Amino acid sequence: MNKINRIIFATSNQGKMDEIKMIMKDFDIPILSLKEAGIKADIVEDGETFEENAIIKAKEIMELTGEVVLADDSGLEVDYINKEPGIYSARYLGEDTPYSIKNQNIIDRLRDAVGDERSARFVCAIAAAFPDGEIITTRATIEGVIGYEEKGIHGFGYDPILYVPEFGMTTGEMLPEDKNEISHRGKALVKMKEILKSKM
Repeated sequence: MNKINRIIFATSNQGKMDEIKMIMKDFDIPILSLKEAGIKADIVEDGETFEENAIIKAKEIMELTGEVVLADDSGLEVDYINKEPGIYSARYLGEDTPYSIKNQNIIDRLRDAVGDERSARFVCAIAAAFPDGEIITTRATIEGVIGYEEKGIHGFGYDPILYVPEFGMTTGEMLPEDKNEISHRGKALVKMKEILKSKM
């Protein structure tokens, strides 16, 4: 890995990319989004787990570019509704549906749930695909409960409805640098960063 001069992260989500760059800012190698790398790809994510979907994305872009590629698949699991939306989090109620509507739908579906019945978590699996064919994955979660209303202006997606009791706020109320310290993506990326450093 000592000849690598950049890593591609297989995402076009700018909010996600902002988080990734903040978490990886002390990494010596630049990390580029698909857009920054000038790559257009329509990837079919038909895996059955977060790991499978992350691997599909990382592998496809690695085969296209011959470079080291990272990809993540992440989402919200709500126990009361059978861990929905899960791997379909981005596509829940339609990809173009505003998250304010998705969030309200989940709150509405939990109208009869109280206390621990509202347990939920963000899950993030990250895959690294290397040109020699090696695939590595990491996974992390952040546990919480679904709030009764949206709160917070930070983050993106489902952040305003996952309330984290130990911090007394939703992930949408956390400052980005604080959230990255404890978030599912932050923890999974830190694990991956250590693996990458060991290979450089």
